[in-house]
Amino acid sequence: MTKTYVKSVWAAVIATGLVSLGCSSSGVAQDNAPAIPAQCLNIDISPYTPPEKLAVTHAGSSGAMVTTSFSVEIADNDETREQGLMCRPQLAADQGMLFEFQNVADRSFWMKNTLIGLDIIYIAPDGRIVSIQKNAKPLDRTPLPSYGAASGVLEVQAGLSDRLGLKAGDIVIHPFFHKP
Repeated sequence: MTKTYVKSVWAAVIATGLVSLGCSSSGVAQDNAPAIPAQCLNIDISPYTPPEKLAVTHAGSSGAMVTTSFSVEIADNDETREQGLMCRPQLAADQGMLFEFQNVADRSFWMKNTLIGLDIIYIAPDGRIVSIQKNAKPLDRTPLPSYGAASGVLEVQAGLSDRLGLKAGDIVIHPFFHKP
């Protein structure tokens, strides 16, 4: 897919999205809805990688352990980690983005130029969930810290971790974690 085609498609998505966000075609916000960032008009939102399977083992509504699967895109270099899900118009409930870091450190993400609400799940090298920043607000620049060392970060649809009952200590299963 060419960047020109992606820009044309994105322009159509933005135009359609302006109505749903309460914005006029001039980009002026109405009813206090945030305007679409200008950077989003020139950014390639094509997937970085083919989707990979990732699963989270957690307690289900009955208390029994269940496994929930996701199809995730991988952000594993400075460029893809910096862009993340910025300017993406939507994210399905069974999709996400896994940010892979080669070092283990306290992490902090923000929602600059991110149009969709997210749950940000910080993950230790052994796959254990360290913490979850729930319902991160679109376009908010407030840092959202991990409150513990993490080597991976999973971003999923806002509210999903509450709907599934995900919590610190649950286990993420993906080849990036559980390395010998």
